[in-house]
Amino acid sequence: MTDAAVPGTTHGVGAPSPWLVRWAHLIAPGARVLDLACGHGRHTRWLAARGAHVTAVDRDEAALATMSMLENVTTLAADLEGAPWPLAEGATFDAVIVTNYLHRPLFPHIAASVAPGGVLIYETFARGNERYGKPSNPLFLLAPGELLDAARTADLRVTAFEDVTLPAPRAACVQRLCAMRAAPGENPGIAALYEPAA
Repeated sequence: MTDAAVPGTTHGVGAPSPWLVRWAHLIAPGARVLDLACGHGRHTRWLAARGAHVTAVDRDEAALATMSMLENVTTLAADLEGAPWPLAEGATFDAVIVTNYLHRPLFPHIAASVAPGGVLIYETFARGNERYGKPSNPLFLLAPGELLDAARTADLRVTAFEDVTLPAPRAACVQRLCAMRAAPGENPGIAALYEPAA
C-alpha cells in the first residue's frame, strides 16, 4: 500500500520527509540509493539533485515516466506485492529509503539491500492512525515497535527510532527508523537511540 492511496497524504512531487532530511547527512554525494515505492519521486528528485544515484522503484509507470530523463535517476516499474523481488540477487545500496509504504513480506529484501556501511531510512503509518483516517486497516499499520524489531532481526544498528503522533500536515501515527549496517571491521551490535519527536 502506498501513500498515493491514502487521502490527505502526498506521494507526489513536493518537499521531502523531514525524517529523511534529518538523516540525509548519512548519505554521501555519489551514493547509490534505492527509493522503494517512490510514487512521483519527491525523495528521488531531492536526493538526485544532491548528487546521489537513485534507483526509483514503483508500480506506477506514469509516475516513473516523469523521472525517466532526470540525471542520476534509474527507474524500475515493478509490482512489489504481486511479483518476485525486482532487483538482482545480492544488489545492495548505500541507502534505502521507504516512506508511507508497508508490505511486511518485503522486510527481509529491504534489509538485505542495505550495503555494509549503508543506511536504512524508513517511515510509515502505525497503529493508532485509524483514529485520524486512512490507512486504518491493520495490514497497513505497524504494531508498536515493529520497525525496531525488523531492524534487530536484520542485524542493523539502530541510530534513531520514533513511534509518534504527528500533528501536521495532517494528524497521523507513524514509526520512523534510521538504522545502519556495520561496515567491515565495525562492531555489528545494536545500539538503539531514542530521540524525542522533532
